[in-house]
Amino acid sequence: MKIQKPDIAVLLTCHNRKEKTLRCLENLFLQKEAGTGFSMKVFLVDDGSTDGTSDAVRQQFPDVNIILGNGQLYWNKGMHLAWKSAAAAGDFDFYLWVNDDVVMFTDALSVAINCAGDIAEPAVICGATQSAITKEFTYGGLEKNGAKVIPDGQLKRCSVINGNFVLIPKAVFLKTGMNDPIFPHSIGDHDYGLRAIRDGFSVYTLPSYIGYCERNEKPPKWCQREVPFSQRLRSLYSPLGNSHPYYYFIYEKRHFGILTAVKHFFTIHLRVLFPAIWS
Repeated sequence: MKIQKPDIAVLLTCHNRKEKTLRCLENLFLQKEAGTGFSMKVFLVDDGSTDGTSDAVRQQFPDVNIILGNGQLYWNKGMHLAWKSAAAAGDFDFYLWVNDDVVMFTDALSVAINCAGDIAEPAVICGATQSAITKEFTYGGLEKNGAKVIPDGQLKRCSVINGNFVLIPKAVFLKTGMNDPIFPHSIGDHDYGLRAIRDGFSVYTLPSYIGYCERNEKPPKWCQREVPFSQRLRSLYSPLGNSHPYYYFIYEKRHFGILTAVKHFFTIHLRVLFPAIWS
């Protein structure tokens, strides 16, 4: 269902990568200039940056609403704080998640809004990114088994979302709520897409890529056999770990059942003990 000039709250979080954050905001405001059919307010959580990010944003983009974090929010909790701040500030038609390392194409937001309007019912819209070097898929919509949903010119359903670029309509927000702050860094985006589906909404990936975002193809430290065991274990239980056993258990139990959660709880630790098995 199309909305005449929708009002969008853009949600971002950042920590000590000033140049990427500024470049992302520059691209974001070019979106506003390229598409006259929407208005937006930007809510940026600066989670304890020490590189002058907040001052630079205030100077170059004075309309951005900056919320200061304590340096311990990481991505998911930072995005939750941005969303909570936006929800308290006004009544928005859409909420847009954007990672500050995404270099958006100038029509990314307009395409997302138009596609949302082409769908009869409110739905979560995920935008895929590609490598600027290889042009291959890096982040976006996934099947429940983790298979990539590659843009092919058509809106396609997906089950799991990466949170790099996600458009969420008000109706989904009112029923599904915000991303769950129980997850510190990762997993919260995957969890949100599956929660929205559980609540009766569909999740789609856009017909074309929305921009560039490079992927770190190197496995996390806890998977690398050349890394000492103590460091592997510390990496696994770091808030920045993408498979922290406690939070991953919550996620899998919630969406895949207790047996899968228990199985992977043990195999994750087995991989830390014997990383050469998976090399």
